[in-house]
Amino acid sequence: MKIAINDHRKIYAIQEEFNGNYPYLKLEFFSKSHKSGGASPKTQVKHNNETLGEFRTVHHKGDLTIVPDMTVSDLEQNFGDVYGLAVQVFRKSGKT
Repeated sequence: MKIAINDHRKIYAIQEEFNGNYPYLKLEFFSKSHKSGGASPKTQVKHNNETLGEFRTVHHKGDLTIVPDMTVSDLEQNFGDVYGLAVQVFRKSGKT
């Protein structure tokens, strides 16, 4: 799966695309990255109507590729290192 990353994309568009391929996972964007093994506070969750350009720290555009053997940690790190985006992947349980 490839996700196009650029300053004009809205968070909700990326979340919908991700969720279409991984229905039991949820991708959240945050204003700051979390510590390894920890979680980001809910107060740092970005509103899903924001564009990526409004808060990311690295303004490269391109395609983020997700491969089947990629770990969640690798995915989160790629978002951060390549595109300056703090994300966390959550497992959905019911409606939460």
